[in-house]
Order: sequence, then structure tokens, then C-alpha cells
Amino acid sequence: MLSPSSAEVVRATLPVIGAAIDEITPVFYRRMFAAHPDLERDLFNRGNQAQGGQQRALAGAIAAYATLLVTEGGPDPREVLTRIAHKHASLGITEGQYPIVHEHLFAAIVEVLGDAVTPEVAAAWDEVYWHMANALISIEKDLYAGAGVADGDVWRTLVVRRRVQESPDTVSFVLGSPDGNPLPGFRPGQYVSVAVRLPDGARQIRQYSLIGTPEASEWAITVKAVAAGRDDRGGIVPAGEVSNFLHHEVFEDDEIAVSTPFGDLVLAEGDAPLVLVSAGIGVTPMLGMLRHLRDEGSTREVLVLHADRSPAGHAHRQELKELVAGLPGATLHRWYEDLGLRPTDDVLRLGRADLAAVEIPAGAEVYLCGPQPFMESARAALLARGVPSSRVHYEVFGPDTWLATA
Repeated sequence: MLSPSSAEVVRATLPVIGAAIDEITPVFYRRMFAAHPDLERDLFNRGNQAQGGQQRALAGAIAAYATLLVTEGGPDPREVLTRIAHKHASLGITEGQYPIVHEHLFAAIVEVLGDAVTPEVAAAWDEVYWHMANALISIEKDLYAGAGVADGDVWRTLVVRRRVQESPDTVSFVLGSPDGNPLPGFRPGQYVSVAVRLPDGARQIRQYSLIGTPEASEWAITVKAVAAGRDDRGGIVPAGEVSNFLHHEVFEDDEIAVSTPFGDLVLAEGDAPLVLVSAGIGVTPMLGMLRHLRDEGSTREVLVLHADRSPAGHAHRQELKELVAGLPGATLHRWYEDLGLRPTDDVLRLGRADLAAVEIPAGAEVYLCGPQPFMESARAALLARGVPSSRVHYEVFGPDTWLATA
């Protein structure tokens, strides 16, 4: 924990730092990318930077971590870092990169707050940063060791064995090793990072859930081509650089850079009931979980709830139905915003997902994946029905701006 003197200073200055953190993080990224343009070009997600999502996520993580550090009797601050550490590991982040962040973050704090950053304040928040950084470094080292790789050495070249059009805007890629040897196993629900070299020379990286089973000799991912549009705040969302590159440029026999699997949204072992809640392309981690349950002959009670735009746009629609049908304890409910002329019934409904319309099994472990507004709504509905927050697990592909409140 923090030293007593630093904890006192952090408590006193947390309202000021917290209020300014949304100003500090954009300055931090501007300074860091000016000094290290390769980080923006080859490591960070340029789309998230342009939208401001990464800045909001970093601000939320710092504020949440600092708050937990100075809260007596609160949860372990490391609990908020697990998802970040898995993302860092999938990118190959190493210990040597943390001093770079430290240098430019503290320069940004001084630039924004000026004389308010006294030596005592600087020393206290320096302690917060290194407490957080060292915790992440420790978790990431454990993740690398568990994966059997050297720190940061997560990348391998794979070959596209098959490419399958799953819906008008989604494509699956089945990936294998060039020499045909089996790929490492993974836990159901985990993801891999995919790195591509774009036409302007930038190396951009995105994460995609593994939709196959851990025992398979090949990996499979599904990629939705992200079209330009607007987010829930009305801001412009640029077209997905990597997703559209994969759709238009990557085919059978092409090589692609893929990371070791990581991710903390993993299927819990045991016999507790499961509730898998997804929307759109958020179905992908659920497919990996369902395939694993099917292959091990599970009789667990499984409630699968999925929402989508339309049956035509529902990627893996038939596979989802078949996987649920192959599990004796599983039930599937679907909602579509546009059902066309198809009739509704008890398990096929028109409109947005309504968790009040289904019975949630007692003691269930719940998994969420989909657009963040959808997950926030689903989580709120689950908590209102008495599901403990500790049993509600979620996956976010992109900046985790939900971190400070979830």
C-alpha cells in the first residue's frame, strides 16, 4: 500500500486530480506520441485515440486505482488491473515501457495543474503511479510465464487456412501454423491480438475472440467490418482500419501476425448455471464457451440470450442454434430489431433484449459481451433482479471506459 504520508496527500488531492484527469490524459498522449511517434503508429489503436476513448479509459483506470489505494477496508486495487494486464500481455507490453509512460504522464500533470503540483503532491502521485505500474508488471510477468513465453514475446506468424463469410459484414478466419503443428491451447472466452501492416506503413493491432475449442489444432476468429458512423455521444466513429483491411485484403494462404491467447473473461469450471448474454459480434466469446461445453458433454444449465439487428445480419446464427440444441441443459432466446415477416414466439422476439422476460437461474455465473451501452443496460437489469455484481463478468474490445463504475 501507499506510505501513510503519501496516502494522506492523495486523499486530499484526489478531488483535484480526479477533476482534471480528463484534461491530463489527452496532454499525456500528445506529449508521448510527439516523443515516440512509433507508439501511435505501431502499438496504440489510432481509432480509439481519434475518438478519445483511450484517454477516457486511462483516466478512469487511474482514478479508480488511486481511490482504491486510499480506501480503508476496500477491495484489492489489483482487481481493477486484471483486464488491463491481459490486454497489455496480448500486445507484448514489457517492463521497459513503463518509464516512458511515467515521464510523459507526470509532465502532463505539471502542464495542466501548474503550481498546484508541489514536491509533496508530485511525490505522492509518483508513488501511486509506480504502485499501479509495478502491480501491472507483476501480473503481466505471471501471464507471460503461464503462457510459456518470454516477456513480450507473444507474436507468431500464422496462415489463413479457410475464410468463411458469416453474414454481409462478418468474416471468419481459420488460422494454422505454417508447419502444420498444433497451436497452443487457451481457455474458453479468451482472445488473440491480430497485427496488420496498413497501406500507410502503420502496424495496427486489434483483439478478436477465439470461437473454436481449446483442444483444436487451429484457431478461429470472426471479424466484423466496422463501418463509419456515430457513437452513443453523437461523435463520429471512423471506419475500422484493421477490420476492413482484413475483410478486403486477407484470404486463404495469406500470412498474418497473431498473439498468444489472453483474456480474463473465461468460463468458470464447476456445475453452477451459466447465463451468456451477447449482442451483435459479442456472440464470439460465447461460441467458444458453448463449443467447449458441448465437447465435454456438459449437462450444466445454460441460458443463452442474444440480440441482433436482424436474422440476416446475425453472424453464426445457425451455429448458435445448433450448439444450444446440442446441450441438454441449454435454452436460447433471441431478439431482433427487424424480424421481417418472421413471426415472434416465446424464444424469438421483436425489439431489444429484455432480460425481465426470462427467468435467471439462481446462483448463475453471467457473461456479457457486446456494445458497451447494451452491457450497461443488461448489467443494470441483472443487478436489479438480485444477481450479485461478483457473478456478472464482461468483455470490452476497445477502451474499458466502464472500469471506474463497473
